[in-house]
Amino acid sequence: MNYKLKVIIPCYNEQEVIETTNTTLLAILDRLVLSGRVTEDSGLVYVDDGSKDDTWNIICRLHEDDDRVEGVKLSANYGHQNALLAGMEACRDDADMMVTIDADLQDDPEAIVAMVNKYIDDDCDIVYGVRRKRQKDTWFKRTSAQLFYKAMNHLGVRTVYNHADFRLMSRRAVEMLLGYDERNIFLRGIVPLIGLRSDTVEYDRRERQAGETKYPLRKMVDFAADGITSFSVKPVRMVLGAGFIFVGVSLLILLYVICSFLFGSTSPGWASLLLSIWFVGGVILIALGVIGEYMAKVYLEVKHRPRYHVDFKLTS
Repeated sequence: MNYKLKVIIPCYNEQEVIETTNTTLLAILDRLVLSGRVTEDSGLVYVDDGSKDDTWNIICRLHEDDDRVEGVKLSANYGHQNALLAGMEACRDDADMMVTIDADLQDDPEAIVAMVNKYIDDDCDIVYGVRRKRQKDTWFKRTSAQLFYKAMNHLGVRTVYNHADFRLMSRRAVEMLLGYDERNIFLRGIVPLIGLRSDTVEYDRRERQAGETKYPLRKMVDFAADGITSFSVKPVRMVLGAGFIFVGVSLLILLYVICSFLFGSTSPGWASLLLSIWFVGGVILIALGVIGEYMAKVYLEVKHRPRYHVDFKLTS
């Protein structure tokens, strides 16, 4: 039995790479069709996430050249996670399985073949693409990524180590995923919650061929914060625990002051007093920031605004 595959590619200002990406992915589709793994009407779905360059015009031209190439144009830049969901929503009733991969193809597209095989032969509903190693990353990026995964696991968030958003999902897995109605979406944490049969495919990450990364340091920090605060309340509990610790320390300091007064060894201690005030004040501000982050999440969720708006679609 042949299965219909849709490859979902989110794009934001990817005019330098998208034609090469299209050629590479269509060649992989052709091989899968020839091997009898997927149907001839399998195809690619590009999701233009509010690009400001010529990305959408190139997608339109690729669609005219080959009707297996489809496109979804979002009305603004809604972010990588929402772009992935828009692509899944667009073909939720038109595919047996879907693969999500970034347009720069740093995630090895050859792994798609192994993912499809695991879906068909091993009856896996979810197949995660997992990087073998991070030797090509800078020391800072490699270290920060490892700390992020360890922190997520420590906080009780189920993630797949060294997995980004390169994965295969069956139709029923996608249906379950789209049932999550959160505004602050973090797919790396939500997909493992689905709980269907899953497996991994390892690959070596490649260098970006052209263009610039769409995840600078600021976006990486925002993404990590969203992931942690969307799935764990442990930071708030840590703040509470820190509060009790500081109360205990203050009681010890009070005991020390009383003993010093009784034995007549008191001193002005302005430096230590000011240092304590600044330290405790900083801890209070950090605590308020953590609590405020959760309050902001609740504020955005209760508004229940749409995750994205679709401006235009190109379909076969």
